Amino acid sequence: MTVSRALRLTVVGVRTHVSYMSRSPLEITFAVLVPLVYATLAVYLFRAADDPGRPLTAVVGAGLMGIWSSVLFGSGGAVQNQRWLGTLETLVSSPTPLSLVLLPITLATAVIGTYAMGATVVWGVVLFDVPLDFAHPLLFLVAVPVCVLSLGMMGLLLAATFVLLRNANALANPLDAPVWLLSGLLVPVAVLPDWTRPVSWALPTTWGSRAVHAATSGGASVGEVLTPMAVALALGAVYALVAVLVLGRVERRARAAATLSLA
Repeated sequence: MTVSRALRLTVVGVRTHVSYMSRSPLEITFAVLVPLVYATLAVYLFRAADDPGRPLTAVVGAGLMGIWSSVLFGSGGAVQNQRWLGTLETLVSSPTPLSLVLLPITLATAVIGTYAMGATVVWGVVLFDVPLDFAHPLLFLVAVPVCVLSLGMMGLLLAATFVLLRNANALANPLDAPVWLLSGLLVPVAVLPDWTRPVSWALPTTWGSRAVHAATSGGASVGEVLTPMAVALALGAVYALVAVLVLGRVERRARAAATLSLA
């Protein structure tokens, strides 16, 4: 398969799945309403600190939490939907590699998660009078898509377990809070125990969120935004490569175990 055909397949797939998910009340509820609850709690907690930039950091962090939750549950839910509709077996047996079938789904869930970022920022401005004094506004607009892309690559790797396991959502549930906590989406990684640092550094979410927060907070240089962005993209590429290798094994295992269908 040529690169141009793979890119076209990804773009068309993302557009299709975003359109499909945007019409799902459940997806929109989780992408918008849940982050608003996070943002409200975070603003009240962070306002106790004597730092005028903390409320904006709180609403941005809540938006990042919403993006991660959308990727985590949306990727598993999308694969499960294909299984319930009886189309997963057809997708696996199609000439297109399974990784290119699942990549648009995981990227689409991350794009849907950007609803959370927009909703929490608007919520903070309207309800809490949070000033939009971004340190680097243009870099912020670049850092968010980079973070979304790296999250999509991480979701692709997680999707391998969703293909193999019929009850993959049971695995997704306990991953929500630990990953956003270890990634510093809302609470800085520096306040966590030292033994958690290697785990945090291995997550693209850590570097993506670091870039977004650096573009948000005052005092950060351009290099403090660009370097985490580059690391997030590099780690995302590694996760995508591992996902392609893992999916080959998972696909063969799922065929042998007959776990693709509900029957």
